[in-house]
Amino acid sequence: MTDTPKRAQRAGHGADTIYWDPSKKSFVGAVSLGHGPNGKRRRPKVYGKTKTEVRQKIRDLKKEVQTGVKAPANYTVADAVNDWLERGLKGRDEKGTIGKNRSMANKHLIPFIGKAKLKELSADDVDDWLDDRAEFLATRSLRDLLAILRRSIAHAQRRDKAARNVALLVTAPEGRPGRPSKALNLEEAKAVLIAARPSRLYAYLVLSLLSGVRTEEARPLTWDHVFLETKDGIPPHVAVWRSVRKHGETKTRKSRRTIALPKQVVEVLEEHMRWQKQERASRGMEWSPTGRVFTTRSGEPLDAANVRRDFKAIVKKAGLKPEWTPRELRHSFVSLLSDHGIPLERIALLVGHSSQATTEAVYRKQLRPVITQGAEAMDDIFAEDQEGEDTEGEEEGDAVA
Repeated sequence: MTDTPKRAQRAGHGADTIYWDPSKKSFVGAVSLGHGPNGKRRRPKVYGKTKTEVRQKIRDLKKEVQTGVKAPANYTVADAVNDWLERGLKGRDEKGTIGKNRSMANKHLIPFIGKAKLKELSADDVDDWLDDRAEFLATRSLRDLLAILRRSIAHAQRRDKAARNVALLVTAPEGRPGRPSKALNLEEAKAVLIAARPSRLYAYLVLSLLSGVRTEEARPLTWDHVFLETKDGIPPHVAVWRSVRKHGETKTRKSRRTIALPKQVVEVLEEHMRWQKQERASRGMEWSPTGRVFTTRSGEPLDAANVRRDFKAIVKKAGLKPEWTPRELRHSFVSLLSDHGIPLERIALLVGHSSQATTEAVYRKQLRPVITQGAEAMDDIFAEDQEGEDTEGEEEGDAVA
């Protein structure tokens, strides 16, 4: 009795089929998705080098149909990131939030995984990319990069361009140790102020260092929030109610605060106001009491790049390494007060922290137990230096006479 070869089972009507196509040199999967509104049968095809690959593509296709998401075949990671930057951050600061995210994406995301098709991106791909970047970036930067990818894919999901967000399955690795923030000691702080004296940034630096305002709070500060002449025993003060953040809000609710100004800051701001009035008059511009306190030469608001560039030159002139940043003036303010004996809870109020734990963990560089207050303390801290300068001036005057 001869054995008869078994016939290959024919796929049932409406079932999925996988077959080899010699002309395309690949396996083809035909998927049955019922009938369209016009009555025609919907039977899309997928292709792959192996049957396993084709089966996976069939499963993905059916999942897309079930979820109602049809991810475009050629939609890439770069497309998703750029769409999110263009449409997902409306109302955000172009030079701040958007600029920072765009710069990071253009340097560390798009060149490495930007060409990958979003529907084919896997968690392993994201892990490999982050592990590679971990050799060059700090942990904080890696977390920021992963957040950009997560939000970009989430934005694509809301536009029915992605079925799932694989970036949510990944954790950012540990990167290179970041540069810890530093604080100027008293001698360094004095050297910076002396070097800044001829600069148009001088008043900005004096206010930042001696009152502890954030750089994002100093740049949008207007003259109607600066009270240099006061009555009824109220000391001169500045109302820190705005920042360059979205909608002009400060970082937290407690960041909205009114700070008494040290005498040196009052004197410098009075001089700065007189100088600004003269400068605007010479350019044919009207000085406004609601205008910005700190501006560029053309009267435009300062941006972070203006401040960083000028501050770097001042630091170099003061004989310090150029690695210092403007935000470290605030760290210096906290450290100088702490060194002078201001209690931690008082410092937290002065810098507008939501809790003193933030001050202790992030900003405080030296721990000293003791007693005084902000503006008075800064007058004491910098008074000795001022007295020394006055004495030197008198001696020089006697010598000339």
